[in-house]
Amino acid sequence: MSQVVDHLAELTGFRDRDVMDVTLVMALRDLLEPESAAIYRAVGEPGQERWLTRAHLRAGDAVATADPLWAKPETLPLVATHPLRLEAMRTRSVTQVAQGGKWLYLFPIATDRDVIGVIEILSTRRLGTGAQRMVSSVLRIYHNFQGLLDYSERDTLTGLLNRKTFDESFLKVLSDIPARPAASHEAEDRRHEPAQQHYVIGVIDIDHFKTVNDRFGHLIGDEVLLLLSRLMRGSFRFHDMLYRFGGEEFVVLMRCDEEIHAGEAFERLRLNTERYVFPQVGCITVSIGFTEVRSGDGPATAFERADKAVYHAKGHGRNQVHNYAALVASGLIQETVQHDNSDAELF
Repeated sequence: MSQVVDHLAELTGFRDRDVMDVTLVMALRDLLEPESAAIYRAVGEPGQERWLTRAHLRAGDAVATADPLWAKPETLPLVATHPLRLEAMRTRSVTQVAQGGKWLYLFPIATDRDVIGVIEILSTRRLGTGAQRMVSSVLRIYHNFQGLLDYSERDTLTGLLNRKTFDESFLKVLSDIPARPAASHEAEDRRHEPAQQHYVIGVIDIDHFKTVNDRFGHLIGDEVLLLLSRLMRGSFRFHDMLYRFGGEEFVVLMRCDEEIHAGEAFERLRLNTERYVFPQVGCITVSIGFTEVRSGDGPATAFERADKAVYHAKGHGRNQVHNYAALVASGLIQETVQHDNSDAELF
């Protein structure tokens, strides 16, 4: 019993979801001594869902393996390739199957809104009723703690991440960006570099949102915000980080192969919004600005650049997407002076 309590204490001692998932499979391995324990989550749009490995630990492994946070969807297995996992999610019940002298157990993982994945345990011996009940109890605690994290980290109306979580996510991204080479050698060095991933921050602002609230009331205004958050989920990939910063302002933090791909994603959201008929309100448009995250950026510095591009869109007709770098290159706006990371606490 003390071992169970120790694992529960460790599980609820972290606010990082990645660490929590790894801690959970480590706890299940130590408690049950299975051949392997893993967490799989179904991600992606309906009809294109895929399995994302959150943590996978075999009996002799020192550390758990996982799919990268920014994994490309096409590299992940389709959910249809593992029908037993789907069955466990659909029935919301424990599934057990004998496989070649071993036992496979699948426990559904649920949030307050939906079933999002499974815990998969492969054991050389059959788990008794007590062991299964213990796993289910641990998962209930895991679920409850995830709910507390959602309450503190997510906007209550839209379910998107909230503003106070942005800094931590941004600094994680920043640690993955290599320092820029010296200016005199930059062009030459880049010719010999492998293609690098780009991190982009985009700011999205609803056009004339005050008019919506004034004409239709705040309840309808809230419905517009909720529907826009759904359009955002449908316009971006499952691993793009979506935030509501407050009022009618939203932020996206994403990784892409080229800056142009980010522009295509933001343009997709703009078009999806323009074409959507919002109940009672009708047509709504958004103005969007984005910028590549640079080595040495602070959260407020990058946000300021993207927001400057939004301001340009607002002043030149609205319902537009603008790349900050392109605006600077064309002379339409002036380069924002780079600040140091002391501005990181502004959010």
